[in-house]
This record gives sequence, C-alpha cells and structure tokens, in this order.
Amino acid sequence: MENQYGYKKRVACSAEVCDEWRVRRSLCERNRGQMKRSTMFAGVGSILLIACLFPCAADVTLPAVIGENMVLQRGMEVPVWGWADPGEEVAVAIKGQHVTTKADSNGKWTVKLQPLEAGGPFELIVRGTNTITLSDVLVGEVWICSGQSNMEWMVQHCDNGVQEVANAYHPTIRLFSIANNASAEPLEDCEARWEICRPSTVGDFSGVGYFFGREIAGELDVPVGLINASWGGTPVETWTSSDAQDQEFRGIVEKWEPVLREHTSEIADYYLEMGKGMDDVYYALYAGTAVAPRPTPPEVSVKLSGVPGIPSWCYNAMIAPVVPYAIKGAIWYQGESNANRAYQYRRLFPALIRDWRRVWGQGDFPFLFVQLANFRETMDEPKQSNWAELREAQLMTLALPNTAMAVAIDIGEADDIHPGNKQEVGRRLALGALKVAYDRDVIHSGPLYDSMVIESGRIRLRFKHAGSGLVARGGEPLRGFAVAGEDKKFVWADARIEGDEVEVSSRDVQNPVAVRYAWADNPACNLCNNEGLPASPFRTDDWAGVTVNRK
Repeated sequence: MENQYGYKKRVACSAEVCDEWRVRRSLCERNRGQMKRSTMFAGVGSILLIACLFPCAADVTLPAVIGENMVLQRGMEVPVWGWADPGEEVAVAIKGQHVTTKADSNGKWTVKLQPLEAGGPFELIVRGTNTITLSDVLVGEVWICSGQSNMEWMVQHCDNGVQEVANAYHPTIRLFSIANNASAEPLEDCEARWEICRPSTVGDFSGVGYFFGREIAGELDVPVGLINASWGGTPVETWTSSDAQDQEFRGIVEKWEPVLREHTSEIADYYLEMGKGMDDVYYALYAGTAVAPRPTPPEVSVKLSGVPGIPSWCYNAMIAPVVPYAIKGAIWYQGESNANRAYQYRRLFPALIRDWRRVWGQGDFPFLFVQLANFRETMDEPKQSNWAELREAQLMTLALPNTAMAVAIDIGEADDIHPGNKQEVGRRLALGALKVAYDRDVIHSGPLYDSMVIESGRIRLRFKHAGSGLVARGGEPLRGFAVAGEDKKFVWADARIEGDEVEVSSRDVQNPVAVRYAWADNPACNLCNNEGLPASPFRTDDWAGVTVNRK
C-alpha cells in the first residue's frame, strides 16, 4: 500500500526480503542495546522505506520508551508492547498483575495493564523465550514536552542555569529525551533512555519541561515522567501525522510532494546530520560564539532550512515511536516558525491537538501551550504584527476542550528569541495543569478578553479570569491599548481599570469601534490580575491582518 508520496508502507519482513535492501543509516539501539532497528532506502524510480526486525526470529524486545527508570501513568490502563517471534506467547507482570498475549504475524505484541496507583519502585517483568526485568519503575504522572527551540532550550542555559543544575536532585522525576530525527514514514522506535533527574542528567534536558515537572511533582507529591520531543526551528505541520485530514495541512503536503519524489533519501540523510549537531548549535547560541558550519543542504527545488519543516517528518520519528505510551497530557511551546503564516496557524495548531488525541486514543487529554513571548524592538506607534496574529491564533485554540495557555508576553527579551526565564514559563504551565488536568481550585490564567460595550465615545472591556481583580503591573497608567474608528487607523488610547472592566478612549477617535491590546511583536503592556498573571494580547476587530493570505 502506498502513501501520498508514492512510497510503500513499512512492513515487518523476513530475513530473505531484508537481505535485498541496503541499509542507509542506523536509527537507534533498541532498549539497552538488545536490538537494532534500521531505516532503509532503496528502489527504482521511487524510494522504498522499509523497517525490518533484526533478527526476524529473536528474543522478546521492547521499545526504548519502555525501560528501566521509567514512569508509568497512574489511574488508567497502561499499554506495554514490543516484538517477538510471530505467535510467541508473551507475559508481562508488575505489582501483582500478570497479563499474557501472543505476538501477531508481524511479531508485534501489546498488552494493557490495569490502572496502577502512584508509587514504586517496582519491577516490570516481560517473559517470552527470554526474560526481561526492568527495575526502578515508578508510577505517577507522565507528560509529553514538545515544540521548537524554546521547548528544547536546555536547563543549563536558562537563568541561573548553573545553580539550577546543581540543585536538580529529584529521584522521583524521570527524564526521557528523544534524539532529533526525521523520517518520511512512522518509525517504531527512537533513540533515548529513561534517566533519573540529577545534576548529571538534567543539564541537557528541556528547561521548560523540567521546571514544569518540578512544579507538578512538588504540588502532587507523586513521581513525574517527562518525555521531551522537541527540535528548534520546526513548524507545527512537521509534528502532525500524515493522517491529519486538514485542508490547510494537505496544501502544505502537496507543495512538498514533487521534491520528496526525487530527493527523499538526500533530505533524510541531511536532517539526520542536522539532528546530531543541534546540541552544538545551542551551546554556541548560549555562549555567544560562532555556530559551527552545518551540513550542506541537498540541491533541491525548494530551500531547506537547518531543521526539518516537511509535514509529518518529526511526528514520524519523534512522536510515533512513543505512541501509545500512557500519558496524562502534553505541554507545547512552538509558533515562532509559523509566525509568517499566523492566520493559517488557526487551523494547523488545533489540527495537531486533535491529531495527537486521536492517535493516543485517550480522549481529550490535557494539552497546555505557551503563547509566544515578547520579542524584537518596541514600536512607537500601533502597527500590524505577524507575531501578534500568531498569539491570536494560539488564544483561539483555547476553544478546544481541556486546554490552557501560559501567557509569556511579559517575560521575553527584545534581543533574544530564547528568553532565559523558563522557570516562570514552567510555573505558568503547571498552573494550567493543576486546573485542567487535576481539577485544583487555582487561578491558572491571566485576564482574557470576553466582550465590549461602546458608550459615549468610550469602549468598556470585560474579561474572564480576572482573578481577585485587575491591576496595572508596576502601577498606573495602563499601557498597551489602542483604539480605532471606522477608518481602521489605530492610535494609542487612554485606559483605566474600573472594577473588573477596563475603559478605553482617545481624544483623537471620537467614535471608536475597535480596541487592540499588546498588538505588537514586543508590546509595552502591563494589564494583569492580582495573582500576577498577565493578560493575553487581543483585538476586538476581525479586520484582515498581514498573514491572512499566506500559505
């Protein structure tokens, strides 16, 4: 069966068939080196991508995500899967449970453990013709951490990084960081291993992920497992599966099809080399030194950036291998690479969330995300902004159930797209988790625009999530508000707080019809609630922006 690119779907194959194909690159080592899986390229006219099981008659094996030191999700069925001889009986045991199954004709097997209570450490035992014993297994809360560079940004490079790393001894927090990789087809395994959170392991882990997990572990007093799958510079469409039947997504795929028909192998090798060197890139960015020369992109008919932007390729290599590992939810920090197509992001981002919820099969699991921080120079006058439009698309995504957004409009840096204060980002995401995932009675959001009333040359704005009251951070006056009349020309406005409302006006606009707040790449704005959470940028109009026609 062929996919949309004309490539054959990957299948498990016999040793005789496997021998016909040339191994182009090794993907990863299966759990603790028990087994290697390879991505293969070959064929005449089109590229055939086939994953083979080595050896085809072999011991029971497990994917990397099921290994020693892992955290299993509490309170729900827990899938455990792996590979064995076709028809081989496999038994899985943990904490008094004992479940058996048989491998299918392709050698794949899956069992589901009944819900477990938080605790540990336990042993998980898998028996077939051989026995695998996984020690130091905990049960608690598991979260996926994904996105681009601000999610990937390492703990050691965050504010107070040296001290944060030195103090990061949390034996019940476990870290699983997936190596950067991209693939034209879904892979069954990835390069990673579960590690205990300690100074020797946390430095290279996602700062946002770690600070989020630390907050959750402290609040809930249970083990926390963090699965980091992030890569700087990646657009949202590369993290979405090819089965996400969204019209916008399909349009992006069609642009890539002619390129991939001719250059899949070259592009895959290029991205593999890029992935291997990303740590060096981030060290250089943090230290302010020159970035080492990157691999030369293949000569194709479209420009390749330094990281994959091809639809589904990061999903295939970095998300698919951990599905259906039981999770509580996901945290997401991405959007910079889609800012020039912000209007399109209104569809692409919700499509990703629906897609992940579909493939995991856990219903509408909690999905928390970070709104883009302030960045670049501050404008003297109100202007259009693609970053503001991207933030609006993120704000609109809150219409999906079980979502929450951490506003970061006050903790960015004008001259650094990677602001160092990831601690506060993690804390705000954790507030969203406590509310959405754990039903805690907390103020988890800053003010969000709700409605407006026009009266006597003024506009009164009402807000949700005002908390215990609206305030101007740093004291009056309120900053960041602009108004416009029917001519659609915005000017700075006077604004003042009246209870849970904000009144906005300008002597230059006698009959205002629209308000915008913090509508800029790096706005000067200060509305928040008494709990210190900033208001999200917003606009009351729906006038065409600068990205409305960009695809």
